[in-house]
Formats: sequence, C-alpha cells, structure tokens
Amino acid sequence: MRLYKTVTVFSTLIAVFAVVFGFLLLDAAALGTGLLRQLVRSILSALSLSPTDSLLSAAFAVAGLLSIATGAAVYVLGTRFTAEEMGEESA
Repeated sequence: MRLYKTVTVFSTLIAVFAVVFGFLLLDAAALGTGLLRQLVRSILSALSLSPTDSLLSAAFAVAGLLSIATGAAVYVLGTRFTAEEMGEESA
C-alpha cells in the first residue's frame, strides 16, 4: 500500500506540473511577451542565436502541447497502478 500511495502522489504531482508548465508555454507562444519568452530569448542571444518570432512561437506551442500530453499520459498511467491489497473481491 505504501508503494501505491507513493506512485499516486508523485504521478499526480508530475502530471499537474507538466500541464501547468504546458499552459505557460502556450501562453508564451500566443502572447509573444512574458518572462518565459524573454528568458529564452536572452539565453538564445547569449548563444548568438536569433530565431524569428514565428519560429519561437511555433516552438513554444509544440513544447506546450507536448507537455500537456505528457502530463495527461502520466496521470492516466498513474491511475492504472494498483496495489496487491486492492485486488478484486470474490463474491
């Protein structure tokens, strides 16, 4: 039962974090402003890279959707996990 609780807690935590982060990435893609976008732009400029705004928006959008899908997959797999004590009761 301890393993079940651990898996349930951490899979839910990871799933929520991934979904929220995915929406932050989508927000950065849609608005074109914000701290996350400025941070990535400053890191890229420090590396002497300057992608266009449309390329950066597309990258943020794809990363956001992938993050949301990953969060959903982790949550689904976490809910499928059961402990031995949770077996089917025979009538």
